[in-house]
Amino acid sequence: MATDLTAPAPRRIDVAPIQRRTVRLLFVTQIIGGVGVTIGVTVGALLAARIAGTAVAGLAQSAGVVGGALLAVPVTRIMTGYGRRPGLVTAYLVGAVGGVLVVLAAVTRQVPLLFLGMLLFGGGTAANLQARYTAVDLAEPARRGRQLSVVVWATTVGAVAAPNFAALADRTTRGWGLPPLAGPFAFSAVAFTLAAGVLLALLRPDPLLTARRLAAAEAPEAPEAPEAAGGPAATGRRGAGMRVAWRVVRARPAARLGIAAVAVGHLVMVAVMSMTPVRLGEYHSDAAVLGVVGIVLSLHIAGMYALSPVVGWLTDRLGRRPVILGGLAVLLAACAVAGVSGHHTPGLSVGLVLLGLGWSGTMVAGSTLLSESVPAAVRPSVQGLSDLTMGLAGAAAGALSGFVMQVAGYPMLTLLAAIATVPLLALALRPASVPAPDEEDRQCG
Repeated sequence: MATDLTAPAPRRIDVAPIQRRTVRLLFVTQIIGGVGVTIGVTVGALLAARIAGTAVAGLAQSAGVVGGALLAVPVTRIMTGYGRRPGLVTAYLVGAVGGVLVVLAAVTRQVPLLFLGMLLFGGGTAANLQARYTAVDLAEPARRGRQLSVVVWATTVGAVAAPNFAALADRTTRGWGLPPLAGPFAFSAVAFTLAAGVLLALLRPDPLLTARRLAAAEAPEAPEAPEAAGGPAATGRRGAGMRVAWRVVRARPAARLGIAAVAVGHLVMVAVMSMTPVRLGEYHSDAAVLGVVGIVLSLHIAGMYALSPVVGWLTDRLGRRPVILGGLAVLLAACAVAGVSGHHTPGLSVGLVLLGLGWSGTMVAGSTLLSESVPAAVRPSVQGLSDLTMGLAGAAAGALSGFVMQVAGYPMLTLLAAIATVPLLALALRPASVPAPDEEDRQCG
């Protein structure tokens, strides 16, 4: 077939300014969305206890965690078909609807409505988690860890500011006739709606669709299946997203390591962190325990997020696998320190800071490795599978940790959490292997 030499060459996309703008935008919306999510975490259990009783307060919180995990599936299907922008906007709007339903549950004291609202409120969490992946769609390979970690770090600002906003929202909305603790969820709904509006208006061009166009333009002669090139077949098979994602992960050792690092790190962190307040309550008075818990958990959150840019830099400088192994080592140290601290609050504080640092290592390096080890066409589905796995692992850890604490005590809980890292350690120490070049089409087909 003759080539038309007079046809104009396709315009080269300048990726750098798009990426800078995308990361700045994600940074801002992560702060807004992070405030909304953390407000719910701050007052959710208290509100549930007032409406449904203390016995089910923990289940209401777990509903939010499970909701965030389950909503990752439809959100990533939207991203697979239409790009990051509609997926993130949808997730935030679902979270906003959940916040409104929680407010209505507080007014009417309807427990089923409360659980439904908390389940949908998890949309805010799903959006915040997916934003970290959006940051690496157009990132240079040598800067992917840093770009992802900057977006993760933005959550710190929201987490620090949220308790103050929660108190202000509660005082303000009581004057409007809302019951106590309902106002913060109304504020969360506004925050989620604002984040959705900003992304809808400004996240243009869509980073995922742009990455797909670049991948197709750079390899036009490759005999790829349509799914691998991000073509119509890939965008049209939204219903099979999770099945395709599972096949891709199963066939790629690097993807398996990435998804396992994120899930196991989260499982260990949630298991130990969720029962630390109970441990502190064993030897502090009721009057003092809330203040002590607040300080210890603030240090823990600082460990999770404050140094994430450093973790991202190390991920790019040293490699993904070494940082995952380093995160595992820190998690094991955290379990050891917390487990032997006894009734010693400074020791528990050190253990919780290490727990946050270890989580950061597995989260940042694991997410980066996962994102770069799969084709662009199926990347959102694989990332959604990762968030689903992570959320369910955290929910299971939170549910089982209370039982272990009651039956065997806090030291045994930290020991079992440390043992849970063994499969990931074995996977991370396994020699890296690269799939054959013709496997990509089979995995996406």
